[in-house]
Amino acid sequence: QVQLVESGGGLVQAGGSLRLSCVASGSVFKIAAMGWYRQAPGKQRELVARITNSGGTSYAESMTGRFTISRDNAKNTVYLQMNSLKPEDTATYYCQALLGPYDYWGQGTQVTVSS
Repeated sequence: QVQLVESGGGLVQAGGSLRLSCVASGSVFKIAAMGWYRQAPGKQRELVARITNSGGTSYAESMTGRFTISRDNAKNTVYLQMNSLKPEDTATYYCQALLGPYDYWGQGTQVTVSS
């Protein structure tokens, strides 16, 4: 099993930046990929970005160029750098870890972007 703890959310003005962190613990050596998802009120959870254990990255189209996912294997931490934030980026952001057929989720961190 894996435990995930997100941090770094908060209130920011449009155009600002935030960096989210997700610290993994437990069977981290079994993690194949980690990702960030977000869910706004009344909307489905959507993929923001993903990074594999070999460092390959992928992004949702609307985040490309503004968001950057990275990882520090020594710290078992995945980051999401978010720049040029927009009010529509307001959501709860969740960290996900993939281990074989299973996925694990953190509790989420709230990001609110004011106009």
